[in-house]
Amino acid sequence: MEDESPPSQGVSVKVLEATLLSALKMLDVGKWPIFSLCSQEELKLIRQACVFGSAGNEVLYATENDEVFVLGTNCSGCLGTGDIQSTMEPRRLDTLCGKKIACLSYGSGPHIVLATEEGEVYTWGHNAYSQLGNGTTNHGLVPCQVSTNLVNKKVIEVACGSHHSMVLTSDGEVYTWGYNNSGQVGSGSTVNQPIPRRVTSCLQNKIVVNIACGQMCSMAVVENGEVYVWGYNGNGQLGLGSSGNQPTPCRIAALQGIRVQRVACGYAHTLVLTDEGQIYAWGANSYGQLGTGNKSNQSYPTTVIVDKDRVIEIAACHSAHTSAAKTQSGQVYMWGQCRGQSVILPHLTHFACTDDVFACFATPAVMWRLLLIEPDDHLTVAQSLKKEFDNPETADLKFLVDGKYIHVHKVLLKIRCEHFRSILNSDDEIIEMNEFSYPVYRAFLEYLYTDNIRLPPEDAIGN
Repeated sequence: MEDESPPSQGVSVKVLEATLLSALKMLDVGKWPIFSLCSQEELKLIRQACVFGSAGNEVLYATENDEVFVLGTNCSGCLGTGDIQSTMEPRRLDTLCGKKIACLSYGSGPHIVLATEEGEVYTWGHNAYSQLGNGTTNHGLVPCQVSTNLVNKKVIEVACGSHHSMVLTSDGEVYTWGYNNSGQVGSGSTVNQPIPRRVTSCLQNKIVVNIACGQMCSMAVVENGEVYVWGYNGNGQLGLGSSGNQPTPCRIAALQGIRVQRVACGYAHTLVLTDEGQIYAWGANSYGQLGTGNKSNQSYPTTVIVDKDRVIEIAACHSAHTSAAKTQSGQVYMWGQCRGQSVILPHLTHFACTDDVFACFATPAVMWRLLLIEPDDHLTVAQSLKKEFDNPETADLKFLVDGKYIHVHKVLLKIRCEHFRSILNSDDEIIEMNEFSYPVYRAFLEYLYTDNIRLPPEDAIGN
């Protein structure tokens, strides 16, 4: 009979997993070119961000103090600064500071729709089609709250098409407004809608749990897993088996018996994620964005084979022809238009999150959702070593110089210096040093930990 394994020594499994997960969670906003305009100090404060615009040249971000800043080219006043001047320096949006952003989406104009954690909705930017929901067609140069028909409603999710807007309330109701040339606001007509109105028809007695917009179409997932669609359908992006536009919500019959949890829309294609971790796709496929192995459009839902592992996240953006997915084991796949290439099957990436797919491979490089950034409290190897210099809690050797102790680690001294490799013994605990002054010898030992010498000239003279 084999002996039982001895208790594990050192790092526990939970500690190891937590360390790895924290390293994986850390997102490098530096992958988005627009952030090169920010200083390292500013980048460290960012906790939420959204890069948007026709070329990924605008960004809104919130800091750890809930201050909101914008910078970029400011097309149609989409930065909300009160003017149409571009800016290379971050400018603060006082209206939104302290509001705590819950979610954000943007259109092609661009226009912005933002919901706070309190459930209030703010819009600004391009408004030629009434997509700001304020009853006018004047561009909005500053964030303004949208309250018509939303009083006493808490908005928990927002979505924008090219020029129309949609929000989901905490009680499962959907409201839309803006451009309606193809029925994308779901009102039953093709007249633009200047203020928010509830989408009823088939959704009248349904509780909606998730929404998404393509360029000119809209989608809603209800609590029993059914998917309702409306708007433009020229590429089969509604999944109804036809190419005719749909002015009111219609259930996708082909998904009968399948419980959908999430829907994501690209420019003219659609992805859904089921409760069993499977992906279905349909719509435009000229770049392989359906992941079916060919470039043929599909007007019915088609299974996408990503991996044997369960998929937990799908990603697409109405301004791009790119798709992405993340599995339960943390693997991230992409397909569709990727840096000018057509990837027709899910391709395994080295990324840890789907956001990085859009930063590095989508055209334009914009974000598919509001990015949440964890505080970076993970130290590099160099930072960790620097922190441990002269730390009595972890040191196993002390140098006594001018009556003062300097706490160090034998293994590090041996690795860094041939001299110490030859003289240090395992039983050494205290070594007296008389040849050098305390400041000089401390500076030398600190150099071994940091690669930097910190020694005032007056301490160096005469030693």
